[in-house]
Amino acid sequence: MARVAVIGGGIGGLGTALMLGRRGHGVTLFEQDARQAGEDPDRDFFHWDRPRVPQAVQPHSLLAPVRTVLRTEMPDVYADVLARGAREYHEFDWFDAHPPHRAGDEDLVTLRTRRIVLEAALAAAVRRERTVEVRRGHRVRGLVFGEGRPARVTGVQAGDRTHLADLVVDASGRRSPVPAWLTAAGCRPPAVDNHRAGIAYLCRWYRLRADGPRDPGRVKTGSAAPFAFAGVFPSDNDTFAVNLVLSTGDPTRGALTDPAVFEAVARCFPATAAWLDLAPEPQSAVLAMAGLDNRWTALADDDGPVVTGLVNAGDSLIHTNPTSGHGASFALLAARYLAAHADGISADPAGYHAWTAQALRPWFDAQVAGDRANEQRLAESAPPPDRRAAAVGACAFDDPVVMRARARVRHLVKPAHEAYGTDEVDRHVTAWLAARPAFTPEHDGPTRDQWDALVRG
Repeated sequence: MARVAVIGGGIGGLGTALMLGRRGHGVTLFEQDARQAGEDPDRDFFHWDRPRVPQAVQPHSLLAPVRTVLRTEMPDVYADVLARGAREYHEFDWFDAHPPHRAGDEDLVTLRTRRIVLEAALAAAVRRERTVEVRRGHRVRGLVFGEGRPARVTGVQAGDRTHLADLVVDASGRRSPVPAWLTAAGCRPPAVDNHRAGIAYLCRWYRLRADGPRDPGRVKTGSAAPFAFAGVFPSDNDTFAVNLVLSTGDPTRGALTDPAVFEAVARCFPATAAWLDLAPEPQSAVLAMAGLDNRWTALADDDGPVVTGLVNAGDSLIHTNPTSGHGASFALLAARYLAAHADGISADPAGYHAWTAQALRPWFDAQVAGDRANEQRLAESAPPPDRRAAAVGACAFDDPVVMRARARVRHLVKPAHEAYGTDEVDRHVTAWLAARPAFTPEHDGPTRDQWDALVRG
């Protein structure tokens, strides 16, 4: 059994430590923040300043891989997440009745919850795990290197103490210092692929009133203008987030941090207006997040691993902008693989790097391509949408066959070209279009003039 040091106590670090510990490995987790998620989600979510984790207060939808890993590897954590208020939503719940079951349909479920609920459940389970030692308030300041070519990491330096390990896992997030430490030690630099997304996120949190309506009815959770997206994220314990996405170059972006302007604009989109019409109680200011990018950081290049005894996971390995909500899924999938192959990875990480390239990299590439298209669209420089391509998205909300394809892409089951590229989906989209000869791609959000008038007003 390996001695493992995990750097970072977010979802990826906690999940990695817990699954390793439950397989008998001795794990020490280092987290520089002395505070941890506890029993009060509102206090921890709304009143915990976490400048190193700006995404912590942004809305999340935990996709099927999160649920699958929790149910198979940590069922107690999954039960705890539900007990803390997370809710399951199946993609077929949009319809009055689910279609006849097909293999895999049971997994097309989103966990609707704030990120803090999952963090709290994982932290509680880690505290119960005897094989895991958590050192909160301990910042890792460097790596310890042994002999060998490539260089081998043999531990970490935390404060003035050295902690030796057979394997070090970097789960310290998108601002990880590890790549700089490696190059400073004379290692080949990690292979980094970085793409700025060109979009900005703004959200505001609300809570449904105890004596008010609970649900807006059958309303889509997303709407669009030619230059902006709006969405609703139903969440745990009667909370939900309203979210606006626009280009970082949009001159009105700064004005949207005013709650009155934000809400006035959000009411011009059917998806968000339906939830705001429930007269919810605001729970936060308008929370902005920009500087978003997609970054792949591989500790291996064409010549093999740049270092041994060290691998990265979670946002240290792959992070994508939050549009698709992939982060927690990537983190727990990597954690599960690491836990299942820790002894082999500590001896030679090449297999882990090959797995990440095969299992995760294609989703990264798809996100980069999608973001390029969205950046053009939000900057109002994209060509008009293709009629059939637009029909695929619209048809999904009328046709369970197309909705299944959409859900498989959303939940990282199949890439878009496979999910939508079947004869069955083609027939259903063709029939849907034939029944709607007047269908043309359109937006349900405000025009640019309407938007600008609201911002000025």
